[in-house]
Amino acid sequence: MHKSAIAGVGIVAALALTLTACSSSDEPTASSGDAASSAAEPVTITYSNFISNGGNEDNMAAIVAAFEAENPTITVDVTTMPYADYFTALQTDLAAGTTADVFDIEYATYPTYQSAGAFAPLEGVDTSVYRGDVAAAYQTDGVSYALPSSFSTVVLYFNKDLFDAAGLDYPTSDWTWADEQAAAEALTDTDAGVWGDYQPISYYEFYKAVVQAGGQFLSDDGTSVAFDSPEGIAAAQFLVGKSGTTMPTAEQGAGTPDFDTSLWADGKLAMWRSGIWMFGAAADSSFAWDIAVEPGDAKDASAVFSNAVAVSANSSNKDAAQKFAEFVTSSRVMVDTRLSAGWELPAISDEALLATYLDQGAPDNRQAVFDSLDGIALPPVIGDNQAEMQDIIGAQLTEAAAGRMSVEDAIASAASQINDLLG
Repeated sequence: MHKSAIAGVGIVAALALTLTACSSSDEPTASSGDAASSAAEPVTITYSNFISNGGNEDNMAAIVAAFEAENPTITVDVTTMPYADYFTALQTDLAAGTTADVFDIEYATYPTYQSAGAFAPLEGVDTSVYRGDVAAAYQTDGVSYALPSSFSTVVLYFNKDLFDAAGLDYPTSDWTWADEQAAAEALTDTDAGVWGDYQPISYYEFYKAVVQAGGQFLSDDGTSVAFDSPEGIAAAQFLVGKSGTTMPTAEQGAGTPDFDTSLWADGKLAMWRSGIWMFGAAADSSFAWDIAVEPGDAKDASAVFSNAVAVSANSSNKDAAQKFAEFVTSSRVMVDTRLSAGWELPAISDEALLATYLDQGAPDNRQAVFDSLDGIALPPVIGDNQAEMQDIIGAQLTEAAAGRMSVEDAIASAASQINDLLG
């Protein structure tokens, strides 16, 4: 699962014009009626993806083979690219009108591409087979334009041995910020190099904390910030207040690559807000550990990162493409293949199909992964200036954490700069 920021789409205007031109060109395109009338005729669709790159190519091939066996008149031509290259290539294809019939996207790319008309609306999809909020992330005005293929959440990891030694109860889904802070203070032992908590001071943690505090990052219409509020200030204070008290400062290593992972592996970290993509690394821990839904304040709100597949608005085989999109995101073959391979989690709603995942061992409370979906906070997306917005938040909060400016001044400065981006 990729949790990094998506590179800004610098050709949105050109993309919109290109897509409009393609949709109104003289080139004939098959209507749904044409596709239905020629349903028995063999057709080849193309699928461009990054999700199988780096070790899951054979697993994707197995899913495609199963689809083709069930749909003998449809052949799927798969192109797999590294994540680092994928979105640049997709941008180029979208502008040129050469996009694959079905292609991967992430939530952060969805609003920009959807508003530019890149996706075909998906008709007749049974969205109840998907996790509700994850599926809703790819809907606009009640219409699905992409289907979630996988997801990952952020949870609260905790070192059970450190909790036991301190005589403290383990975190539960009912915990709030105050509970986390109290436990972190009790578990911090700087003389022994043990820290009670670790939560990166970053955009991704801040936007989520604002929601947990009961606020919102952007205004309802997305034209201005809304985090310059009491809730936003509370969120910033919660984050930066940990630095040097219950978690290391930047000078002590916080924020350097893999520092939190090493601290956890050494048994020197009592609680750690991180994604489920760290289960593999944590599995080698020499101490007992588990997870819980990450604590909120006024409300619960967990970070969710997800991938999805969309059907190109310019596809001449939309029916076949949608059929494959549904198969690759919700079929039993896909679920079993992902779970047996330890691949990213499918975003399906039928927890009975996920039973093997829940029984895979450490962490014992894997149910927390799904419980965290009961309240999620999706990252705000503003298009071309996304990366700059994220950098502004990180820089201003870092200044506050270092004591070089007050939290209030840091929030005011970040709000002013981001409003300029939005203006």
